[in-house]
Amino acid sequence: MTNRFALKVFEDKRVRTSWNEEEEKWYFSIIDVIEILTQTDRPRKYWNDLKTKLKKEGSELSEKIGQLKMMAEDGKMRLTDVANTEQLFRLIQSIPSPKAEPFKLWIAQVARERIDEIEDPEIGIDRLMETYLKKGYSKEWINQRLKSIEIRKELTDEWDKRGVKKGQEYAILTDEITKAWSGFSVRQYKKFKDLKKENLRDNMTNLELVLNMLAEATTTEISKEKKPKHFFESKKIAKQGGTIAGNTRKEIEEKTGKKVVSKLSAKKMILPNKNKEIE
Repeated sequence: MTNRFALKVFEDKRVRTSWNEEEEKWYFSIIDVIEILTQTDRPRKYWNDLKTKLKKEGSELSEKIGQLKMMAEDGKMRLTDVANTEQLFRLIQSIPSPKAEPFKLWIAQVARERIDEIEDPEIGIDRLMETYLKKGYSKEWINQRLKSIEIRKELTDEWDKRGVKKGQEYAILTDEITKAWSGFSVRQYKKFKDLKKENLRDNMTNLELVLNMLAEATTTEISKEKKPKHFFESKKIAKQGGTIAGNTRKEIEEKTGKKVVSKLSAKKMILPNKNKEIE
């Protein structure tokens, strides 16, 4: 069973999701949904209490809920209770919330958009560009970001061929690449930029994004040539790819006298002909 992890946004609130390619179904993090609908700061307790209530009422819904590994706040993949679209609609009926109806419409839209994207992949690219434009990014940065997604996909496809496991092993190799080119682990990098749940790449400047692409593209090419047979060889290659981009970063810093890794992000920079920061 192949699941593809993704973050969706409802009214500026993140919802962790996973697309199951074999079933062609979305799975949603129940904790994230409950946090949005109830606006409670203890969604896990609310969910535990709701499961008990549903069981007492004779509902089989809570017993059919599955678990998938999803990215937690600490950056690690952890098992999370999830519901597919049908289960989620039934679950929402048990949660009194003024956001219930708009959330149902949002779920339906997410499901419809995925089917559209399967039939025509260009639709997904257009939607992604539109989302970034609405957030205040420049078209130049967005084009780079889309390219970085393509490069990342080529890298993960290569890792798949070499037997690297999704989740923790992906995270370890990504950390090796990031440390080698930027001098920071992913966690340190996010802390430096004062990020919590936000995507690190979405908060990189143009130059940071270019160097990150260079690191990942180089890692892919080395891996294709070396054909590593186990994880530790892939880890060594990840460091090599990152180091090449890291050397480029150091040369840039030497010539410009400025640090490449910045607390700024592309959308926090002042745009031409504007007198205020875009957030």
